[in-house]
Amino acid sequence: MSETILKFCNIDKVFSADESVDFKALSQINLEIKKGDFIGLSGKSGSGKTTLLNIAGLIDPPSSGELFFRSINIRNISDNDLSLIRLKDIGFIFQTFNLLPLLSAIENVEYPLMLLNIPESERIERSRNALAKVGLENFMNYRPSQLSGGQRQRVAFARAIVKNPQVILADEPTANLDTKTSDEVFELLINLQKELKVTVILCSHDNELIAKTHRQIKISDGKIVGDSSEFKNE
Repeated sequence: MSETILKFCNIDKVFSADESVDFKALSQINLEIKKGDFIGLSGKSGSGKTTLLNIAGLIDPPSSGELFFRSINIRNISDNDLSLIRLKDIGFIFQTFNLLPLLSAIENVEYPLMLLNIPESERIERSRNALAKVGLENFMNYRPSQLSGGQRQRVAFARAIVKNPQVILADEPTANLDTKTSDEVFELLINLQKELKVTVILCSHDNELIAKTHRQIKISDGKIVGDSSEFKNE
């Protein structure tokens, strides 16, 4: 039986607009995510999917309820330990790539390993291997401004996988790409997920991409209104 990576138990998330008005972004989220799941998270703008992704990434704490990363209740650990889990075990892929413009491709990929105090020789080897996995072995010394949008997103993929994370969170990773490049980049994500057996949670407005994931979860008004795993288990 697959290990549970993330478990949401009655999670609510409330944002305070001012002293008198609260906005409930998530309501009573109960969700169990297994090792190796490839999840497509869909919903209209403002539905709460990005908030859920941020909670899964240990960026935002829930307002109430319990969140478990593997078997760890995040309420019971320090901020430093929380940051270490986020740095070591979670890879992030953003629609705007979030690459450091003055660093080369390999330096961008190497950066999280520096934060983990990995020795230089190991950092370089792992970064080279990660870039080779995404087909950029010949572009390692290029800066982001010298790369196409698809190539920059591939660098972001390499940066996400170089840590050997437990989870990859991808927030609209193809939104800024043309259709052909979007398809190529998404196919790369599918192949990486299969090869690395990593848990992936993909947030997208593109229903065609969502349909290619193994498990589709739909959010509306802060609540889960659809989960394809429920039908698969019937």
